[in-house]
Amino acid sequence: MSADTHDLPEGFDATIHAPNRLRICALLDTAGEAEFGLVQKQLAVSASVLSKHVTVLMDAGYVEQRKAVRDTRQRVWLRLTRRGRDAYQGHLAALRAIVGPPDPAL
Repeated sequence: MSADTHDLPEGFDATIHAPNRLRICALLDTAGEAEFGLVQKQLAVSASVLSKHVTVLMDAGYVEQRKAVRDTRQRVWLRLTRRGRDAYQGHLAALRAIVGPPDPAL
């Protein structure tokens, strides 16, 4: 069962739609900026899994990273770019359009 991309509502973003990437965007949209280790802990994934998903989002221009030294260790901070925030909000709107309004009979 595959969906034709022509059947998807405007704003649907396959890059964001992958579950871990959707969760990353949701966390960063709420937090504004978050340390890589915190995102890893919240998503309960390995550093390598998170890194791969962040790389996809960075390649799309949706996420940027900032490196800084904290407690004598280099830390990586992640945040959504303006483009990423717009894409995430558009994707949420597309998901709502797919689901449609709640059925009052339920």
